[in-house]
Amino acid sequence: MFQLKRFLRPYLKQTIIGSVAKLVEAILELLLPLLMARIIDVGIHNMDIPYIWKTGILMLGVIIVGLGSATLCQYFASVTCQNVGNDIRRELIQKISQLSYQELDQFGNATLINRLTNDVNQVVMAVAYLIRLVSRAPFLCVGALVMSIYIDPQLSLVFVVLIPIFVLVLVVIMKKTVPLYQNAQRKLDRLGQVLRENLSGVRVIRAFARHEKERERMDEATEQLARANIHVTNLSALMNPITSVVMNAGIIVLLYFGGISVNAGNLTQGSIVALINYVTQILMALIIVANLVVLFTKASASANRINEVLTCDVSVKDQQAERELDPTAPFVEFDHVSFGYNQKEVLEDISFTLPVGNILGVVGTTGSGKSTLINLIPRFYDVNQGEVRFGGKPVKQLAQDYLRSKITIVPQKTVLFSGSIADNIRWGKEDATEQEIIEALKAAQAYDFVKTLNKGIHSQIHEGGKNFSGGQQQRLSIARALVRKPDLLILDDSLSALDYQTDLKLRRSLREYLKNGTIIIVSQRISSVTLADHILVLDDGKLVGHGKHEELLQTCETYQEIYQSQSK
Repeated sequence: MFQLKRFLRPYLKQTIIGSVAKLVEAILELLLPLLMARIIDVGIHNMDIPYIWKTGILMLGVIIVGLGSATLCQYFASVTCQNVGNDIRRELIQKISQLSYQELDQFGNATLINRLTNDVNQVVMAVAYLIRLVSRAPFLCVGALVMSIYIDPQLSLVFVVLIPIFVLVLVVIMKKTVPLYQNAQRKLDRLGQVLRENLSGVRVIRAFARHEKERERMDEATEQLARANIHVTNLSALMNPITSVVMNAGIIVLLYFGGISVNAGNLTQGSIVALINYVTQILMALIIVANLVVLFTKASASANRINEVLTCDVSVKDQQAERELDPTAPFVEFDHVSFGYNQKEVLEDISFTLPVGNILGVVGTTGSGKSTLINLIPRFYDVNQGEVRFGGKPVKQLAQDYLRSKITIVPQKTVLFSGSIADNIRWGKEDATEQEIIEALKAAQAYDFVKTLNKGIHSQIHEGGKNFSGGQQQRLSIARALVRKPDLLILDDSLSALDYQTDLKLRRSLREYLKNGTIIIVSQRISSVTLADHILVLDDGKLVGHGKHEELLQTCETYQEIYQSQSK
């Protein structure tokens, strides 16, 4: 939790003002039992009505000032906690955007979403209560104890005994609940993952009639979360009854010995009322402290999860951050490159060069490492051995934003965002004109169906592009990449949903639209790469063929097998 205190520093002034205002309210609250005692011992005892009115008006003034102080504290607490939450979210999003694919794979989408939402909200609540109650509750406890000593030192010994007992209870319960809250957060991550899979895969679930199985899986995740929360909640819920038992026992002792002192003439009735008020204040303050312990325990678990992301070591970092390419060098070059995930090798000793303006085809069986290979070019991962060069420079020496500004990838899984078609195309180029958008759609063979829509390029795309077919989604995502006119266009199996005629038309239009551009086409279809200047054939992470279509038909057995299976 303390590792996040740097987010509170910019708002230190607001924090101090809010805490001081709450402290003022607590001081005024401690005065009320004394004023009440004066009304009983002086006003009522002597039947002095003017004194009662005068003291009552004074109490009302104290209450009004206390209300103003509390309102001021609430304002500054709200401003501070919301700003702190915004700053944490902003830095989290910035950090997540810097993570390489390796770290993103380790965390997973579900837990990152929970950390950005639920965990940050827990920290925001902790900051709010830090300002509102952390200064007030302990001060009320100590202040009420001091005032009780002032009224009667002997009876105040009751509090001296009770408070350490309560502190011991707090420490024990806190040590037990912190790990349990962390476990509950992990169960929440699991539920989020299952829920996300069910929502995104609802069509597949219906197609395979897996409703019951998925319902069972959801019930299991929900039940595990419920059990974890019930366990920790039951333990935390012991706080309030234990507090009440301890404090009410103190009140009983106080009334017993206080009654004896009143009968003996050593104590007044007003003093007894004031002492009971102070006991009640201590009781309420300790209950607040108990709830704060629960809240800060949750916030501590959430803060640890946030810190895991913020302190995560990014494996892909800018080293020299160069921003200049060698125009005479090959555009892309792999020099004995090997790469693997979690000590499992996926690519082994890959070497090839791709000159500027050429088209490279990459084919291979499923799981042969095609997508992994092209993900190394924009440096989404760092190679284990060898070197990847772009424009004659090792990709590790180039600034990541500069390198990726030269490259556009159309991934296997089409991703379209809610909004109009034009808005989605402008993801590739923010200032693209309508004419540029139409030209990109034409090059991607998408304009024919777009112009038939009621609003043309301003037609809306539903969540995930579900109001378009798979082939239409692919062509729209290709148009988004083309409008940028990148130096290197990578199509990662993004022609798979197109019919052969549209596929051929699109590949021919790419040559014309990107006249001097370099293109890499990753595909399982031989027909998609037959016109490429070079073709790489991968098999189980190894480069087993490199050449033109006609050459590979003669020299590469893997290529022959793929070609024959598709021809038949």
